[in-house]
Order: sequence, then C-alpha cells, then structure tokens
Amino acid sequence: MNIEERIKTSVKLPENKKLLINLLMTTNEVSTTMALVVKPFGISMQQFNVLRILRGQKGKPANLSTIQDRMVSKMSNTTRLVDKLVEKDFVERQICEANRRKIEMFITKKGLALLEEIDPKVDKSEQSILQGLSSSEIKTLNNLLDKIRE
Repeated sequence: MNIEERIKTSVKLPENKKLLINLLMTTNEVSTTMALVVKPFGISMQQFNVLRILRGQKGKPANLSTIQDRMVSKMSNTTRLVDKLVEKDFVERQICEANRRKIEMFITKKGLALLEEIDPKVDKSEQSILQGLSSSEIKTLNNLLDKIRE
C-alpha cells in the first residue's frame, strides 16, 4: 500500500513530503514492533538499548554521558532509564576511584543473562521486519539514510 492510500488522501503528495511521512510512519511501526518484543521481559526499548551499550563496553565502565552519546533515541532521560535498570538489578552503579564525582555504570550478570534471552527474539523480529528487502536493497537504504542524516 502506498503512503497516500495509507494516510487516506486523494491529493498527490510531492515526493519529498511522501518520503518524510513514509520515514515517520515506518519508524513508528518498527518502534512499536520492537517494543512488543522486549515488553514481556519488563523493559522498554530504551532500557534494552542501555543494556546493549553497557554490554558493548566489555566490562569497562560507562558514565551517563557515554550512554547518552550512544543511545539510538536521544530524547530519553538516561538517568531515569539507568535508575530503573539498577532497581531491577540489571545495572550496577559505582563511584569512580579516580574521580569521586563521576558515577560509572556496569551491566550485571543478571543484565547479561536477560540480553542472552532477548537477543534471539529481537534478531527474529528484525529479520521479519526486513524480509521484503534484499541484502543489496538493505545496503542501499542504509547508505541513503546515512546521507539524509549528514
């Protein structure tokens, strides 16, 4: 279904408007689909993103600034997200030895175990979302989206 049919308009949209509406609608659909994957585990997509960032640190600490810089969604309140993950024992906070004003975050064993359980479900969902695209189309789309953000 094309975007005009989707938004139920009889007006022929200019291609640039069509693209932007398409991007927004696709983003919302993908976000909703992925949120449904992690919801049964009691976390949000933003919390899932924080856990993946901390796992990617490979045991090295991360501070709030590091996490915020790497977040997919920059609108998130990182402190609140980390607080909720600490409450669930998925993340641990420590005061930096070298700089007592700096708080460092680490993913816990429980957090790593959660990711191991979620990862296959996320992978399956991602494959399902992209099943209609060839690998060359995915590469092309990635390149075009990179150009938009430049």
